[in-house]
Parts: sequence; structure tokens; C-alpha cells
Amino acid sequence: MTFVTHLESALDGTRLPAFTVQTTHADRPLWVRYDLDAIRRALPRDALRDRAPDLWRYRELLPLDAITTPVSLGETMTPLLGCPRLARRFGVRELLVKDESPLPTGSFKARGMAMAVTLAKRLGVNRVAVPTAGNAGGALAAYAARAGMECYVFMPEDTPVVNQLEATFYGARAFLVDGLIHHCGAVVRAGKERVGWFDMSTLREPYRIEGKKTMGLELAEQMHWELPDVILYPTGGGTGLIGMWKAFAELEALGWLAAPKKPRMIACQSSGCAPIPVAFARGERFATEFEGAATVASGLRVPKALGDFMILDAVRASGGRAVAADEQKLVEWARMVGQTEGIALCPESGACFDVLARGIAEGFIAPTDRVVVFNTGAAQKYVEALQAPLARLRRDAVDWQAIAG
Repeated sequence: MTFVTHLESALDGTRLPAFTVQTTHADRPLWVRYDLDAIRRALPRDALRDRAPDLWRYRELLPLDAITTPVSLGETMTPLLGCPRLARRFGVRELLVKDESPLPTGSFKARGMAMAVTLAKRLGVNRVAVPTAGNAGGALAAYAARAGMECYVFMPEDTPVVNQLEATFYGARAFLVDGLIHHCGAVVRAGKERVGWFDMSTLREPYRIEGKKTMGLELAEQMHWELPDVILYPTGGGTGLIGMWKAFAELEALGWLAAPKKPRMIACQSSGCAPIPVAFARGERFATEFEGAATVASGLRVPKALGDFMILDAVRASGGRAVAADEQKLVEWARMVGQTEGIALCPESGACFDVLARGIAEGFIAPTDRVVVFNTGAAQKYVEALQAPLARLRRDAVDWQAIAG
């Protein structure tokens, strides 16, 4: 049994059948829609208590049916970490970090790719391709290997070396492209007819977003169904932010939330690549391609997101905003979080802490707010950005004064 009713164009509401191979409608993304009344009757909220602590515990709210076996690498619930020292430093009531780094391949991309590959396999796809700015390529390569699929990955030449290596480690055919992620995407689209792969680009198929929305479902459950006041989310293609906002709407319709108030969603980008903040400031629904995109946070280097209007719609509906962090401070903030709370923050999430500091200073985040920051990936995957020189010692003449500082 499945509770999926249909697919729906995010732009004009056109209905399309579910469980068929679909990409976009009029070159815009699709939503997966559910019979939420039927889910409410079939699934009491308390039934989740007896289920394994993994992504698939929310199966009624995922595009699964009785004949679909998930393609899984063990997607456990990720920790929601209280950060009291950081809360005091920033002057907010409560600050928590939802740490996605324990997921397979070390980032939140595992959620989306687990779901997308599961449906691709269910629909008979055996060859997939993706453009990537970093973590998506390795995640797709891993899940494609798990599913027995061929995988092709296209990434900019300066993609972090760990991301380059992991794609090939999992057996993907990986290529470096002289451009940015949207140039890689053009290669993928051009190769659909020539090579016969299925395009797994962000929001060019409808199911990655359903995997990503489990971040919102988990967060609600971990906070005992009372959502925070503010969510700061590092935003590249924006699937996670969009997915969470969808999750919150579905939970509200199910009557599962303890209070009707939903969080203010703050889309955090870098001043080195900030198409969403620019469009937000101009009051526009669609973003203009950001020229000269350059940031150490590879996941934020998306000059033109396919789902730009979906990000901006969610941000505005929530009463939030889109903000560009100072590119020069991303690694500095990530290090500060590591040194203060022991959390290995990726540079993308460093942007969130720069925006948090600005939010407190400018008043769009209040001292009484409960704030959640998403850490979307493991710091260890960014060896180029996080390198620091180490002092050297002679083993036969240890300088204890220098060690003591």
C-alpha cells in the first residue's frame, strides 16, 4: 500500500502520475503528494516509538509501496546537539545543531540519494548521472553501487579532493569539468539521449526532496513535536530547506505538531555565491544567475538553483529571510564551533553562524529564540579549506616552554 496520490508541478499545479519515470514539468520541479487524511487514520503519531531509529521509520510519508525495498546504507537518525556555550556566546535562549555528518558518505546528501535511488531502481532505471559541487556525487556513487547501477559523476575541476576520490572509490565514472555545477548539469542533460542515463540532478527528479524532508520530520520528533523559532540552513540547491518546509506542512495537516507555529526559515549563502539573498532583497520570486561564483564552501556554489522560487516561497511563507554570510569568515566560524563545542562543522554551515551573529546584531533573531543550525556535512571532507600548520618538535630536545605557550 502507498499513500502517494500523484505528482504535482511546483510552478503551476499540473498533476502527473506517480510511480512512473518523471523528471520536471515545463523545466520546473515536481512535488510528491499524499493522501494525508488516510495517513492520519492509518498511523497514530505514537506508533513511531516502536520503530527503528532510521530514515525509513516515516515510510507512510515517503514514496514507498508494498513492492519497494529501500536501497539503504543504514541511514540512522542524526543527533540534535545542545550547544549551551554557543548559546551563551550568541545570547540566545537555546542553540542546537542538527548534525548530519554521521550519515553514510558523511553528509545530508545520503537522505536524498537513498530515496531517489530507491525509486529509480523501483522504476527500472539502471544508469544514473549527476552534476555535483561536492557531496552529492559521492552519495549517488555509493547508493548506485548499493543498487547495482552504473553511475556517472561530473564535477568542477576544483571540487574538494575527498569528493573527487569518493566518487571513484564507489565505482562511478567521474569527470572534472572546466566550469561550475550548472555547466556540469548541462553535460548531464546533453548526455541523456546519447548515453541513456537518468538525470539525478537536484530537483530534476521528484524523489530526492522526499528523502531530504526527513530532516524536518526527525527534527520535529526530536523536539517532541514543538518546532524551534528559527532554522538556519546552508543553502545551495535548497532541497533540504524546501523539503523541511514541506515536512512541516504535512505534519501540521496530520495534527502531529504540538503548536501551530512553524519556524522562520533562514537560507544562508555566502557572499561569494548569493543568488537567493539577492533575489530576496529585490522582492523577486526567481533568482538571477550569480556571476563569478567562488566560495570555499563547495556546496554553496550554485549560481542558479532550479528550485529558486521554491526556496524563496518557503522563506517568505515562514517569515524568514535569505542572507549572505561573509565568505572570508566561513572557515573561522566553523573552527570556532569545533573549538567551543567539539562539533566538526563544514564550511557551508559556518555560513549559518555568521548569519546568526548578524541576526542577533540586526534584530531578526531574538534572545528569546530557540535556534537550530544544520550541519550538513563532515568537516573532514574539506581538507583543503581546513588545513592548518602544525608546530614541529625535535624528539631529542623537546621545547617544553614552547609547548606550554
